[in-house]
Amino acid sequence: MNYIELFAGCGGLGLGLKSKNFNLIMANELSPMAAETFAYNFFGENLEALAKSLNNGEAAPEIMRTKWLSSTHPLDNLSKRLRENPNHFPDYGQGKCDIKNPSDLNGSLVVGSIVDLNQFLELNPNHLAQLKSCFGNGELDLVSGGPPCQSFSLAGLRQRNNERNSLPWEMAKFVELTQPKFALLENVTGILRPFKDENGEKFHAWFEVARAFAAVGYVPLCLHINAKLAGVAQNRPRFIMLGVRANIFPGLQQKLRPEEIPLFKDSWEFYKKISHGLPVAFGDIKYFDAEKLPDCELFEKSFLAPLIRYKDNLHSVKHAIDDLKQSNKETKSTEDKRSEYVKEVDDIFAEFVTEHEMENHELRNNGEHVKRRFRIYQILQGLGSTFGERMVKEFLSSKRDFLPEDVADQVIKFNFLLKSGKSERFKTKKELEDYLREHRTKKQTQKALIADSPAPAALSIPDDYCHYDHKELRTLTVREMARIQSFPDRFAFRSKVTTGGQMRKFEVPQYTQVGNAVPPLLGRALGEVIEDLIGRLSY
Repeated sequence: MNYIELFAGCGGLGLGLKSKNFNLIMANELSPMAAETFAYNFFGENLEALAKSLNNGEAAPEIMRTKWLSSTHPLDNLSKRLRENPNHFPDYGQGKCDIKNPSDLNGSLVVGSIVDLNQFLELNPNHLAQLKSCFGNGELDLVSGGPPCQSFSLAGLRQRNNERNSLPWEMAKFVELTQPKFALLENVTGILRPFKDENGEKFHAWFEVARAFAAVGYVPLCLHINAKLAGVAQNRPRFIMLGVRANIFPGLQQKLRPEEIPLFKDSWEFYKKISHGLPVAFGDIKYFDAEKLPDCELFEKSFLAPLIRYKDNLHSVKHAIDDLKQSNKETKSTEDKRSEYVKEVDDIFAEFVTEHEMENHELRNNGEHVKRRFRIYQILQGLGSTFGERMVKEFLSSKRDFLPEDVADQVIKFNFLLKSGKSERFKTKKELEDYLREHRTKKQTQKALIADSPAPAALSIPDDYCHYDHKELRTLTVREMARIQSFPDRFAFRSKVTTGGQMRKFEVPQYTQVGNAVPPLLGRALGEVIEDLIGRLSY
């Protein structure tokens, strides 16, 4: 099965699809930093090492699968390309372009804007024709991608006219140009929540995205799913739109089982209205929710079943990262302490990634004061009381000057980390309050992970969550976050580890690469869904 991946990031979705026998025709990614990780794992191209060799006067390689669509810098200045602000890439035709012949696209990762890529293909019909024909290797089965979603996110700006909102429409334009059998769009769950535009009118982003794909000839099936149901150790709800090219849909419709017909009923009518120039209204199409009745029964009985395969066997944070604890190094046991979850992930994906030793498990430095505060967060998670947690957090943020007696009675039962390094309980409420007063903070987003639950959806910034183990008073490493996301240990993340300040606006360091990625196990489940549908078209 041939596919093109847009907004490829570090390659989480691509890894999942690759494990289900999808063949990469071309990938596109805006960020050079994320592209560095993609190239390292899928092509075996070490761009950082190559940049150093070019700086030492060595010649550029004749064949390189990572290609820039438009850069300020020539290839022999690769080191500057890797740190170039992608928001300042020259418009197509104004910069250095590595793509000359159509074959330059074959199996390549194109670094550049989707807007410029669409323009490039419109101006170069031979390149487009070769791409559509998969360079003589059959039909194009799938175009997939997860457009950046800050403006749809509940934590984002929620602005209708934010320029980032144009990216799903640019993806629809690319799909119209290349005409794959299927289109797959992944986005944050916030896209399902309406927000008001500048005129005070409700704007349903997911509905408008479905309308855009229907307008370019695709029947949209809209889903609300959760990566944890596909085996990922994280509570990660997502929006999925699966578009079926309209001219193949009738044939597919005939192959649907009776219990599957409701999934496409409204979608087909929605598409027909748009294709005939008739108006559509919100409510003409619905989305199906994998976690709610009766929709979850449709998932169970249909081609969507891989998306909820683990609903009765969820994986926890402990399954993902417990063997990576520093305290494990104190023992001399050679026993493989990896969980079945970690072993399964490695077994599934290892063969599809260039072999590397496990990287990205370097600990970040946390001061003693911060470690003591991390212990407080662990205690709050152990309280089992949202009221008690709220009272302590209000005390820590100076919103209250004392703790209620019943809350103090709960909290005082736990051991706290003292300045001496010892772990002890306090004897009086005053001692407890004096200690908490010394560790006050305005930051209210920090929490400790819960060992026996999937990680929270918001686990993308390293400072937001600390480890669950009282011996591990620290934030997570890149590797631990990748484990939670279902990346195999041989998948190595490249470029800077983290960033800050104004650089956050365009840099995509390792932590962000993990946080932005589609979990590979979810990508694999989505690949299985599409594999099923493609198989039905062939008989």
